[in-house]
Amino acid sequence: MALHRRLVVGVVAVGSLLCVYMLCVSLDGPLSWSMVPFRHLQGFIRGTNESSSRDSEEPLDRETSRDQWTRPPPAAQHKPAENNAPDVSKSSSRTDEADGTRTKGPPMLQLVQADGPTEPPFIGDTYMSEDIPPLTQCPDNIRSRVTKTAFGGRFLEHIAVLQWAGHVTPEQHQRLSRYPGAHGWGELDYKTLVETLSVLNSTSSWQLLDDWPDRSNKSECIRCAAVGNGGVLKGSKKGKEIDAHHYVFRTNGAIIEGFEQDVGSRTTHYTFSTNTMMNSMRAYAGAGFRGPPQSKETRYVFLPDHDRDYLMMKAAATHRLVERGREKDKDPSRYFGEDVSAEKLKMYHPDFLRYLRNRFLRSGILKTRYKNMYRPSTGAVMLLAALHACDQVSAYGFMTPDYRNYSDHYYDSTYHPVGFFANHDMRMEMALWQQLHQAGLIRLYMHA
Repeated sequence: MALHRRLVVGVVAVGSLLCVYMLCVSLDGPLSWSMVPFRHLQGFIRGTNESSSRDSEEPLDRETSRDQWTRPPPAAQHKPAENNAPDVSKSSSRTDEADGTRTKGPPMLQLVQADGPTEPPFIGDTYMSEDIPPLTQCPDNIRSRVTKTAFGGRFLEHIAVLQWAGHVTPEQHQRLSRYPGAHGWGELDYKTLVETLSVLNSTSSWQLLDDWPDRSNKSECIRCAAVGNGGVLKGSKKGKEIDAHHYVFRTNGAIIEGFEQDVGSRTTHYTFSTNTMMNSMRAYAGAGFRGPPQSKETRYVFLPDHDRDYLMMKAAATHRLVERGREKDKDPSRYFGEDVSAEKLKMYHPDFLRYLRNRFLRSGILKTRYKNMYRPSTGAVMLLAALHACDQVSAYGFMTPDYRNYSDHYYDSTYHPVGFFANHDMRMEMALWQQLHQAGLIRLYMHA
């Protein structure tokens, strides 16, 4: 009888342990992070730091892809937070370098993350917002049209596109240190951050189109051309049309000399990371790329993929050699010209880059082990920045469904098929350009 009681007690104990184990397993399961309807939540949603795999040897960004689309898929129905978050920070003021006068800086707002099923910590759907008045009263601008499209729910009109001195606080450093790579300050020490962004302290630092009053010529609308390097431009004879825009954006290995008839000759904004610029100079030297375009009107827009970008920015703005890192003792004037100044230098805000990834190019790569390497390509960031800053945008040299008819780049002397890398999703970018074109938000150049 005693033996029987011991057996019963043993079975009950084992059963209890099994129940506890099964409960723990169920609680430890993966959390869902598919797109869900958003509602406001006051304050920040805190994430945790993850060990990151930094793509320090990022392959050259591509504007074309290998896979074929017969038609673009429908735009994903993202439903992000409303763009009317309460002001939870104070306005900032700054000293203008040019004349030392005190000037009111753009008020900074925090857009809070949506309420709903918990997102993975690295997503971080919380962004810096700045209430900067529009430069024009264009009656047919992108902001007025986007609300009538499938992109209206995910487009944040007041997203901070650029980072500048007013953004550097210990609180912001703590918040953005959760995110690695281009999407935060996860591997950037506070001292380097302060020293770099302190030079970005004039009105030109937070305005992508800072010289609009000087070039508007009483135009009601700002017209921008975003020029990729895709082979679709070869023989296009679009050079004059491109140069006729108010602003002309280019990126990475943008070879102009000898190709003006097809790609134009002006560059007002050159987007790059230090890594992609250096890679382009090595890879395309034979085709004639010696470095970024240089002109009086050219602005240099850093995509801060690594601490290398902050170090190069600081050196360029202060006319000194790069103090440490991979570019140690290099002279930035070689790349940006002898007349480079802080007013000609800009840097994308990591919140803007994470916003583009989360709401426009949220790739399935984010569910793989390459998630910390993934970001939109440099060309994609350039085009989407123009979409947020300009009234009208035309895109040239980006991938179209007939991409296999063209070489990788317009300057290739022989046909080169394009390749894929885990840090970008070119298939998704190709579909996005088609969707934006069909929605009337950009005008995408395609062969007839």
